[in-house]
Amino acid sequence: MTSLPLDSAPLLRHASAMTLAHAHSIAPAPGADQGGGLAAGLLAMVALVGLATLLGLTLLARGDLADIGLLYLVPVMFAAIRLGLRPGLAAGALSSLSYNYFFIPPRFTLAVADPSHLITLVILLGVALVGSQMAARLRQQAMLAQAQAGRDALLAGFAGRLMGVTRRDALWAMLAQEVARLFGVRVLVAVPDAQGVVELVTARPAQDRLDLLEAAAAQWCLDSGRSAGPGGQVPTASEWLFMPVPGTQGPLAVVGVGNPDADLPLHGAQAPLLESLLAQAGLALARITLEEEKLALGRVQERERLRSALLSSIGHDLRTPLTTVLGTLRALRPLSPAQTVALASARSEAERLDRFVANLIEMVRLEIGAVQREPEAVDLAEACDAALDHLAPAVSAAGVERAVPEDLPLVLADPRLLHHCLINLIDNAARHGGGRGIRVEAGADAQGGVELAVCDRGPGVPAGEEERIFGMFTRLEGSDRQGGTGLGLAIVKGFAEAMGLRVTAANRPDGGARFALHVPPALIRPVVVPA
Repeated sequence: MTSLPLDSAPLLRHASAMTLAHAHSIAPAPGADQGGGLAAGLLAMVALVGLATLLGLTLLARGDLADIGLLYLVPVMFAAIRLGLRPGLAAGALSSLSYNYFFIPPRFTLAVADPSHLITLVILLGVALVGSQMAARLRQQAMLAQAQAGRDALLAGFAGRLMGVTRRDALWAMLAQEVARLFGVRVLVAVPDAQGVVELVTARPAQDRLDLLEAAAAQWCLDSGRSAGPGGQVPTASEWLFMPVPGTQGPLAVVGVGNPDADLPLHGAQAPLLESLLAQAGLALARITLEEEKLALGRVQERERLRSALLSSIGHDLRTPLTTVLGTLRALRPLSPAQTVALASARSEAERLDRFVANLIEMVRLEIGAVQREPEAVDLAEACDAALDHLAPAVSAAGVERAVPEDLPLVLADPRLLHHCLINLIDNAARHGGGRGIRVEAGADAQGGVELAVCDRGPGVPAGEEERIFGMFTRLEGSDRQGGTGLGLAIVKGFAEAMGLRVTAANRPDGGARFALHVPPALIRPVVVPA
């Protein structure tokens, strides 16, 4: 875009004056903005009248009198087109007087002996009047077009400079500087804080804060989206005119303008022009906001990518040596009771580490969407037994109580994913539930589905954290979920949702936490008893 030169303030004031003149359907004062050009034009008009007179006298000396009056049309049209209505009428009157004085008998007097000569005088005045009106209209349209072009150039230059702004503070500083320079006024910019209360961010000339009247008017402008102050939609006691910076969801900021001479801050078409500038600033702020959100999203995505890569690397690099260690520990045979205890402890910790690595790998698969479901009819009682056997003897000391009826209907689920869910729920209860009172129970729920729950006797889940506890790496302070990696419950939630199940966390009335898997009625497969 083409930027506007630094001396565009006179062009702005000229554009405002021209638009205001057009709004009142009057022509601008002829020559008001030409200064010495008007005097030179009048001298040229008088010189043209004198030249026409000399040419007429020359023709008269040769005996040709018929077309002398047409010579005076030249100075009349010149004055009407170049200088305006009044100079054109003056040229018509001067031409008529000159023609009458030098050429109409009796010559060298202003008397008219032949009434037919009056027609020539009237024609000269009529041409001056009509030509002046047409010329004034053309001049007005040309000046309005020039003013509009200047306004468009100003907006284009302002928009071009906004494209280089990438920070909010720089945007408000540039807006205040441009408005102060273009309109010759004092400027301040106020934006809402987190509570929606306006606060001053920049001002030209600088000031520290808004006084009571200014703050009240700026707040009303921000809340209502309407201009407030002298010349605004709603008059206020403040000497500042406050106008909103528009946004898609309401005003984004407030710009105040004040006249150093305590006059009206803006005149004529300046207010609509300032509104256009503020609209451009609103678009620039929307662009900056989108760029900030894009940058923040990019940082989140990069962090997630690095975390996934780290989890994948840790999981796969640990799996091979850990499998070897587990195989060796299982193959060893103790030679003494002390070795029996040591091998059992080592094997228990190795199996725990194996589950941790498995959780890492499964979480990576969840995040990249690589979890594949292979649903089939599953017996919940058998699934619970398999999970308890997998965790034995780590959970045997906790005394797990099993309350899963054998006659429960089959559920449509992925056996491998369901197995991982149960292992993590039971292990979570064993490690964080006080090490006692673990209960695995199942039964019908109120929605016609089946509920499979793992309960413990620990401190429970803090109120209001029932959803957040399933987040990745979440360890809640002040509860039984402290310590650990915080992956187990996140994997339970991810696998459950992949199978179409729902998982919830709650506190038991008699103390402890209760984590439940809810199977909807659509995934229930009733047992068919042969006749």
